[in-house]
Amino acid sequence: MLRNREMKVCLIVSAAAVVLGTAAGYIIDRRAGLLILILAFVISLAWFIGAALRYRKISALAGEIDAVLHGREEIDLSKYNEGELSLLQSEVTKLFIRLREQADMLKDDKTRLADSIADISHQLRTPLTSVNLIASALLNPELDNEQRRGQIRDMQRQIDRIDWLISALLKIARLDAETISLRRDKIPLKQLIDKAAQPLAIPMELKGQVLKQEVSGSFTGDLSWTAEAVGNILKNCMEHMQQGVIYVNAKENTLYSEIIIRDTGSGIDKNDLPHLFERFYKGVNSSEQSVGIGLALSRMIIARQNGTVKAENHPSGGAVFTIRFYKSTV
Repeated sequence: MLRNREMKVCLIVSAAAVVLGTAAGYIIDRRAGLLILILAFVISLAWFIGAALRYRKISALAGEIDAVLHGREEIDLSKYNEGELSLLQSEVTKLFIRLREQADMLKDDKTRLADSIADISHQLRTPLTSVNLIASALLNPELDNEQRRGQIRDMQRQIDRIDWLISALLKIARLDAETISLRRDKIPLKQLIDKAAQPLAIPMELKGQVLKQEVSGSFTGDLSWTAEAVGNILKNCMEHMQQGVIYVNAKENTLYSEIIIRDTGSGIDKNDLPHLFERFYKGVNSSEQSVGIGLALSRMIIARQNGTVKAENHPSGGAVFTIRFYKSTV
């Protein structure tokens, strides 16, 4: 306590006041000087003892905080319940709770990162293994030209799959890290649907599928990223049915812009519905090429733009995806 500069100043000033007061009292009357000296000593002693006790509690509080900084999970600050220490205790408690929440969040982030790395490694291992096997097969001198072309086409498909997978995972990572600034442009819903469906035109034609649109109004958001989200949902519908129709109905009202996508396939298995938008989740009827990140990416993009997406089965058959972009916070 005596190493504190403020305490030294207080002691010097107090001592000077006692000396001057006692001297003045002795000049007036010897008994008055003695009384002043005794009162000054008692008051100074009481102040010094109080300060010492307060400094002892402050030192104990500092020790508690230091223990937390070195790994202790709990801290008991209930005993600091007087005066300024009570205020300090309240603020330290708030700080401790906040730090513990952040530590828990960091621990959860590390766990999710480890899980994601494991999932990514697993997802990449399958096509890479296929590419390695195909490359080994191409070294066989007994392959004729037709077999060799078939192997090369298979290799190209696996390479395209790896390229799409890495691209999607990078987009998810950027969304997770919040390093993307999504635009807030007013876009016609027709333009959005056309951009989302354009890459699927040829695959849908080859499968004998038809896209029927009934679209009006606009929405406010990022055209490129939202087209990615809507395109993944359209792609999911296309992959889970053979010949058929994909209906897209989009409209705008005073509260939100809504896009409803419905297919005429077999619908979504009831066990898949609660998990459909989870990262790396593969449904019961998923193909071997599915990696389970397309719908997860769609939900992330839509949610970042004050939107929601849900999946359900239509009463007459087929899957229904409902997307809403709200015009105010919900």
